[in-house]
Amino acid sequence: MHLIIAEKHIAAKRIASILTSDKTKHVRVSGVDTYEYESEDGKKVFMGLSGHIVKLDFPAAYNNWQKVEANELIGADIITTSTQVKIVAALKKLGKTATKVTIATDYDREGELIGVEALDIIRQVNPDVVFERVHYSAITPKAIDDAFSNPVDVDFNLADAGHSRQVIDLVWGASLTRYISLSAGRLGKMFLSVGRVQSPTLSLIVEREKEREAFVPKAYWELSAILKSKSGEEFIVEHHTKRFWEKAELDAAMEKIAVGDNALVTELTTSEKIDKQPTPFNTTEFISAASSIGFTASNAMRIAETLYTNGYISYPRTDNTVYPESLELRALIEIFKTGAFKEYALKLLEKKELVPTKGKKETTDHPPIYPASLAKKSDMNEQEWKLYELVVRRFFATFADPAKWETIRSKFDIKGEEFKANGARLVVPGWRWYYHYNAPEDRLLPELNEGDKLAVQKIETEAKETQPPGRYGQGRLIKIMEDMGLGTKATRHEIISKLYSRAYVHGNPLQPTKTAVAVVDTLEKFASTMSRPDMTSKLEADMDRIAEGEIPEEEVLKESREMLELVFRELEENKEDITESLRAGLREDKIIGICSACGSNLMVMRSKRGSRFIGCDGYPGCNFALPLPRSGQIVVTDKLCEEHGMYHVRIINAGKRPWNLGCPQCNFLEWQKSQAEEKEKQGTDNKERPKTINDISGIGKVTAEKLADAGICSVDELCAADAVELAKVTSIPVKKIRNWQSEIV
Repeated sequence: MHLIIAEKHIAAKRIASILTSDKTKHVRVSGVDTYEYESEDGKKVFMGLSGHIVKLDFPAAYNNWQKVEANELIGADIITTSTQVKIVAALKKLGKTATKVTIATDYDREGELIGVEALDIIRQVNPDVVFERVHYSAITPKAIDDAFSNPVDVDFNLADAGHSRQVIDLVWGASLTRYISLSAGRLGKMFLSVGRVQSPTLSLIVEREKEREAFVPKAYWELSAILKSKSGEEFIVEHHTKRFWEKAELDAAMEKIAVGDNALVTELTTSEKIDKQPTPFNTTEFISAASSIGFTASNAMRIAETLYTNGYISYPRTDNTVYPESLELRALIEIFKTGAFKEYALKLLEKKELVPTKGKKETTDHPPIYPASLAKKSDMNEQEWKLYELVVRRFFATFADPAKWETIRSKFDIKGEEFKANGARLVVPGWRWYYHYNAPEDRLLPELNEGDKLAVQKIETEAKETQPPGRYGQGRLIKIMEDMGLGTKATRHEIISKLYSRAYVHGNPLQPTKTAVAVVDTLEKFASTMSRPDMTSKLEADMDRIAEGEIPEEEVLKESREMLELVFRELEENKEDITESLRAGLREDKIIGICSACGSNLMVMRSKRGSRFIGCDGYPGCNFALPLPRSGQIVVTDKLCEEHGMYHVRIINAGKRPWNLGCPQCNFLEWQKSQAEEKEKQGTDNKERPKTINDISGIGKVTAEKLADAGICSVDELCAADAVELAKVTSIPVKKIRNWQSEIV
């Protein structure tokens, strides 16, 4: 029996369909879907994995944070545990009778490791099995047929490089996260995550925020005039001194000119500007382009992976920006002679020669991202179509002609003061006809001639200030990470997602929380190796050398542990300062605003039973309090409610969209108002508000105890609780909880 293993079930199903012309039989093996085909050469079985089916971990004895010191993890044994029991069982069952195994996982470092993990499981039960590897960059009939016609050897060096990354990231992340979290007193779900790539990336974001905070704006003024052309069109001209840094200079210019003056056209220069075509998409450029049309990095890659496994685009994890000669480019364009992109494909095919642009990076693993097959809009959802269209249009644009603009530079004299206006008009659309994203608009000027005199209709001045450097958007940050050697094309978007999930950043562009600032400041002061890219980029280069077979994995792992031991020496030398620095910073991140009653800080607090609320730091002298949702991480933003003096709050729950709660007091008042209106509709607003939990109809002693165990001991706490979350921990129906909340109001 010949066993073919793909990385995911959908890929296995598509490959089976291509190689057998849809003649497979669906068979469940140990609860896993497989596809069997009886050929002249014997039985073939296709099965998919679920990415990694095993994971690395420490032995259970190391899991107790209180008993095992963080630095003990550096030299600890690492074990492999199964994460997909059914798939492992199916591999063993099929592997016992397999005479040949073909690894058909994705062709990159991660895919090679995933394939070797499956192969190792099979070799445990069938040590002598014959195995091979196939490489492909698109799941299309031609690509799959070519791959299976030309199998190669499994690249164990590449798999070792992937394995070394897992070991290094586990040891660094687990040990440093444990140390920093214990120092800060942040345990459980609120632990402080630290990582080899994550921390230098977070440092970039924090450093940019500090640049913004340290920025001192400088005032300046702009001067412009509105002129009327001979044809009656009005247009704006700007003073050649783009920014007046001194008000006196502006006033001096203003004294010379007035409405009704003539503006003499002193110079007209017309020229042509060539707008070069874009280069092919690699992963970084694709994420950047997707970001510009509203996609987060992680969402763009998730959708791209779906498009790839369904055969619509090529493999989306690539550094390459040069199409290889092996790609039949004209044939790829001919695919689109029908369908939504017919007009564009036919126009390109008129060219005798199709010469694509080339980027600076050329690799041999995968080609740049290109459309692999024709799709209809009805084949996919709206987001998938948007990214599919983006890939198609970018592919077409790399073969198109340059765009050409006609530019006009004009100068005007108004009472000895020089003004100017620039215009631009797209005269040859070229590649911009195919790829319309973020296209600059025409800036048209009326017909002008040197020597014309135009009437000044209006004079305008505007006071402005210089602006701080902008925060990093996700696409921009990924480019910087690439330049600095932080992470890989396959992991950079995941690192950014982790920063969001750990409540280190919020918004896009990315803004760090005070917790992030506290962690980065502490690392920079007392373990600067962790906040700088040098160490991690060195390890990335070493992992590349493992993949090339230049050095063994063991050597890099040994070096990484030695680096980590140096980091821990720094940490231990400054243990007390680290604790003080972290806790001071984290306390600041809990401040919501200033109490209007007493002037003390309003803080995120916890009751004795664990429920969260906003309380006054002046307690017991001041009893001001507001409820907060029970679940989710609380992020205090820098947006201030002017009415209540509180910062807006955002709630982050894993796997869900962030909830912008806004000003906590505005939110609570609005909630009270809506509940009161609802009661008024029901004609029950004259009913007396319950004073205790037990005053609410339907809540007896047992139910009250359930609520108390969940941290709900007062009427206000029940009123503010998230009904869905409370139902999960108490097993009380959501509808019943909401009825109680309505009764309270």
